[in-house]
Amino acid sequence: MKKWIKRIALGLLTIFLIGLLIPQNLQMPVDGAGSGDYNHKTFWYPWGGRARVHKGVDIFAKRGTDIHSATMGVVVSTGYLSSGGNYVTVMGPKWRIYYYAHLNEILVKEGDFVSHDTLIGTVGNTGSAAKTPSHLHFTIATPIPYPWRIDTSTDGWKKMFYLNPIDYLKRSK
Repeated sequence: MKKWIKRIALGLLTIFLIGLLIPQNLQMPVDGAGSGDYNHKTFWYPWGGRARVHKGVDIFAKRGTDIHSATMGVVVSTGYLSSGGNYVTVMGPKWRIYYYAHLNEILVKEGDFVSHDTLIGTVGNTGSAAKTPSHLHFTIATPIPYPWRIDTSTDGWKKMFYLNPIDYLKRSK
């Protein structure tokens, strides 16, 4: 019995380590968008409502503009939330979770493998963005805490679970 448990533990550790080693290779998810289509200072900007801070970036584009996966991964959930509207979450390299919100339409389903070529949805303004111009809210989260990212800002302790997508978009040119 102990050998069986050790083999499972070793297998899980191996899978975990492989996931950390896969390169992210993030690309701009909104077709045709560039650095002029989002505000470079909105990550962790004070926000109204329950969210308190903006944990991602809003990339503005015409309603119906194609959204491709920013990186490869597996779709872990899709649906509708009152705040995010139509959304897709993808588990990708380094065990990071990529959250795409306010979509006009969702074009993938749970369990789908996605890559840069995969059309996952279109830009919209669903959920709490109903009265705003069409945009994609894009967040990168991690279930593996990065405690060195904690600071004294509003909800600063939560920064260990969120990465600034703007930093990665700048590198994706």
